[in-house]
Amino acid sequence: MSKSPSPVGTGVAVHVRALRKSFGSQVVLDGIDLDIQPGEIFVLMGPSGSGKSVLLRHLIGLESADSGEILLNDKRIEDEGIRDQFRLAMVFQSGGLLNSLTVGENVGLYLSEHRLKPPAEIERIVQEKLALVHLGPKDALKYPSELSGGMKKRVAIARALVMEPQVVLYDEPTSELDPLVAVTVGREIVRANAVTHATTLVVTHDRDLAFGIASRIAFLSEGRIVAVGTPEAIRGSDNPLVRRFLSADFTRD
Repeated sequence: MSKSPSPVGTGVAVHVRALRKSFGSQVVLDGIDLDIQPGEIFVLMGPSGSGKSVLLRHLIGLESADSGEILLNDKRIEDEGIRDQFRLAMVFQSGGLLNSLTVGENVGLYLSEHRLKPPAEIERIVQEKLALVHLGPKDALKYPSELSGGMKKRVAIARALVMEPQVVLYDEPTSELDPLVAVTVGREIVRANAVTHATTLVVTHDRDLAFGIASRIAFLSEGRIVAVGTPEAIRGSDNPLVRRFLSADFTRD
C-alpha cells in the first residue's frame, strides 16, 4: 500500500484533551491527549482492550467522557450545535449493513432517509461511491448475505463516503479478513482519503495495516498513549510496551 502526502482539503483538525472514561471501577481512557491534522490518516494501534474503540465511540458521540474534551477545529463537540456543523462518518467493525436492503439501498440510505436528494441523483451518487471502492452496478443489486467479508467492508466505506464526510472513523476495518483481503481494504482506505481529503482515523491492532496506511500512529496501552509518531518512528521506538507488541508472533518453542 503506497502512501501519498496527506491531502489538504475538507478535513478538519481533531484535538483530544485529557480525556478520561471509566466503566465502574475500570479505567478505560486515562488522560488521552491527541492532535490529528486535517486530511491525514491517523492510526490508533494497540492490543485488544487498550481503549482504542472506546476513544472512537467518544468521537462519534456514542460515549460521553467523565472529564476532558474533544475539539473539531477548536470547537468543543459537546457544545450545542457543534456536531451539526461537521460531517463525521463511521465504518463499524461489523460493517453495519442492513440485511433487508440491497447494497445500493444500504449505500444510499443516509440520502434517502433524510430526503436530501431526488431518487435519480441518489442513484448516481451511489454508483459513484461504489466505483470508488471498485464495485459496480451489478454489485449494487446484491444483498449483504451474498457478499464476502471484504466486499462488506468496501460497501461500508462507500456508504460512509456518501455523506461527503470531513472526518471518517474506521473501527478495526480488517478484522476477520484474510491477509490478502486486508491489504485490499487498506488500499481502499488510502484511496478514499486521497479522493475526499477527509481526516481519517483508523483503530486497529493490525500491524501491517497500521504501517501500510498511516501518516502517523499513536500506540495505546491500558488507556494511555505511550508513543506517537510516523510509522518509522514507531517501528524504531524503544518503549518496551511498543517493542513487545511489534515483536509478538505465534511461534512456539
